[in-house]
Amino acid sequence: MVMNEIVNKVKRYIKHEVGLEADALLLVALSGGADSTALLLLLKELGYKLHALHCNFHLRGEESDRDQAFVEELCQQQGVPLSVRHFQTEEEAKRRCVSIEMAARDLRYEWFREELKAFKSQLSTLNSQLFIAVAHHLDDQAETLLLNLLRGTGLRGLAGMQPKHDGIIRPLLCLSREEILQYLESRGQAYVTDSTNSERVAQRNCLRLDVIPMLRNINPAAVEHLCQACDNVRRSLPYYIKGIEAAFKEQGITEEAFPLSALSCFPSSIAEGQEEVSTLLHEWLRGKGFNSAQEREMSQAFMSEVGKMWHSRSHAVLRDREALLLRSASLLVEGKGMRPHIEQKLVSCIDETGPNIAYFDADLLKKPIEVRPVQNGDAFVPFGMKGKKLVSDYLTDRKLNRFEKAEQFVATCGDDIIWLIGHRSDNRYRVTSKTTRILKLLWLSR
Repeated sequence: MVMNEIVNKVKRYIKHEVGLEADALLLVALSGGADSTALLLLLKELGYKLHALHCNFHLRGEESDRDQAFVEELCQQQGVPLSVRHFQTEEEAKRRCVSIEMAARDLRYEWFREELKAFKSQLSTLNSQLFIAVAHHLDDQAETLLLNLLRGTGLRGLAGMQPKHDGIIRPLLCLSREEILQYLESRGQAYVTDSTNSERVAQRNCLRLDVIPMLRNINPAAVEHLCQACDNVRRSLPYYIKGIEAAFKEQGITEEAFPLSALSCFPSSIAEGQEEVSTLLHEWLRGKGFNSAQEREMSQAFMSEVGKMWHSRSHAVLRDREALLLRSASLLVEGKGMRPHIEQKLVSCIDETGPNIAYFDADLLKKPIEVRPVQNGDAFVPFGMKGKKLVSDYLTDRKLNRFEKAEQFVATCGDDIIWLIGHRSDNRYRVTSKTTRILKLLWLSR
């Protein structure tokens, strides 16, 4: 009876909160623990097509291999195909300069995304839904809310984990940990236990082992009420997001620029003894990896010097004259992803002009023309001038910011810069009355 009730409860939740179609293909994150084991069995019982994914992080010696063996046997019994990925997690954590827990989480979801992409390419001719299914439940949701509160979360953090978001579904967010264990017991299904779950090193373990039981002593329905609060906030988010989008438009905030004038126009989240953090700025930086201390500094950016920068692992923000500017870190590494293409053509005359076009005396160009990013110490003789000028000084005079300077390219002939692309050519290679052959360079793209 317990088993049927739980199956029907999950079925209703999937229908109303997840919206899965009957022919959906689900990639199930399967660790072998109670939660993921129950997830696999429940989804199979409900008739979905499944493919299990197991991560061996090699963090617990023989126990990690035991988990893999259990998962392999379970999938064989259930007739579910399985993919296993091995990770050298400790080495990866050192390379990424993050905790082992964070490295394991990042590696896990990076692989899941790879698998999702691979399966999507296989299903390109079909209309079937495809999702990654993870086994988070009500107790996990309550812990997530408390963790977010401890970190000083914004409104989105109060919504906790979503039933369906960005290719990931959580069909068990309607069940408590106790219900999951009851389901497995009613089926006589074994599972493995991670010995590190009893260690109080990670914050989540402390919440699970100490804080949640204490809250339940105060209120037996504490977990359910915390999760209800998450649901209430989640259902309010569309209205909040609509208001944020309207405010962005009104204040001229774009994906790449946040006007300094917008910092004090709307309510802020204030922590006692700390500077204000603009709500709009917090939303603008969401998902970019900046911490709360950096956000507070940026909220006071009008007091900072022009040119100050803040960096996260994935992005950089620059305090420019009138705005904060945002760029992906990958675009700031020697012009990665932005290399312009130059077309060369001999012409009889100067037939058109523009910042993407330059003309040269072809007979003065003795070596192949190449394109590269600007480097420290680069200098050229700007058209119409006689003496050399540092490229950095020229760009500063033109009021280019540090992001624009990092994205700047030059065309070279041997050791000489012949064109600061998009700005000015070098006077030494200009077309004169004595020129017999004219080379036209056209900057086609970035």
